[in-house]
Amino acid sequence: MLGHEVYRGSSYGPWHPLRVPRVSTVMDLSRALGWLPRDRFLRSPRAKPEALHLWHTPAYVDALARAEAAGTVDDPTRARHGLGTTSNPVFAEVWRRPATSAGASLLAGNLLRDGGIVHHPGGGTHHAFPDRAAGFCYLNDPVLTILSLRRNGARRIAYVDIDAHHGDGVEHAFAADPDTLLISVHEERRWPFTGHLADRGIGQTFNLPLPRGSHDGDAAHLRDRLIAPLLERMAPDAIVLQCGADAVEEDPLSRLAWSNRAHEGIVRRLMGLAPRLVVLGGGGYNPWSVGRCWTLVWAALSGADVPDRLPPEAEDVLRGLEWRGARAGRTPPEHWFTSLRDAGRGDRPSPEVEARVEALMTRDDVLIPA
Repeated sequence: MLGHEVYRGSSYGPWHPLRVPRVSTVMDLSRALGWLPRDRFLRSPRAKPEALHLWHTPAYVDALARAEAAGTVDDPTRARHGLGTTSNPVFAEVWRRPATSAGASLLAGNLLRDGGIVHHPGGGTHHAFPDRAAGFCYLNDPVLTILSLRRNGARRIAYVDIDAHHGDGVEHAFAADPDTLLISVHEERRWPFTGHLADRGIGQTFNLPLPRGSHDGDAAHLRDRLIAPLLERMAPDAIVLQCGADAVEEDPLSRLAWSNRAHEGIVRRLMGLAPRLVVLGGGGYNPWSVGRCWTLVWAALSGADVPDRLPPEAEDVLRGLEWRGARAGRTPPEHWFTSLRDAGRGDRPSPEVEARVEALMTRDDVLIPA
């Protein structure tokens, strides 16, 4: 696992959805469970500005660093680069935090030169563009992950995104790249309002918008009938999974109804389908559901046994969380403190999701050449 203390206490502001602790909760829970010994954890490095020029423009990288130093941006910078907005405010670590996430993504490619698995829960910021911040994302670490993997010998790369929001920045980067397969599963009619079923780039882009209320039965179907078959036919050198937790039912920024078992099932299915696997974080704005989800993901990746009842040390981590300003945070259910796995939510796919998966799998370009 890659992580850093910069995430602990770092907040986009007391009113912003990213005011909640996330990566620090995953690290603390994993350590409390005995799943994160020293030899399985690396401190994420902060990317140097020049390294970010691999995809981001020098002018934007410089503007982001200057924003943290000054604590503000002027109107021309706000208009050009999307900094200092409601979605992407200037906060105390506005340079250090995303640069640390980007540094971990660049490191992941180096670590996997000869194969393996990396979990980077601080990553997954898939909305940023080369010259602009967007959607709570300042630097596009999934793009940097893919480019780093490619520099380290992985030619054919599959990017799978199960965040509730479409990964528009990653699609912008690779929709015209025949060696990158893009699969995005996201809620329909949800910001950024891209990623339509008919969108296909040059034939390597598969977007599956899901209806409101989509549940575990839908997730299992799209896993087994869309994601896994496409990956098996491509036989990629590497897989990058953006594992946003905002599709979980309790999340305030989507209307999907997955349990965290859906995320666990997708992670387990992808393991072994490529010699290199990077699992990133992403969205997730309920501190209990996102912390439990990504810790459950780490259990799958690391081969840990998940207890039915958490030990007191892990329970204390979850009982110590707060979610101020959110109704659910005032009376959280007991299982948010005592367990990692949710109860399952739905076992059969809806006809609507089945039809959309079938539409994608019967496209004339679905047989990806080896």
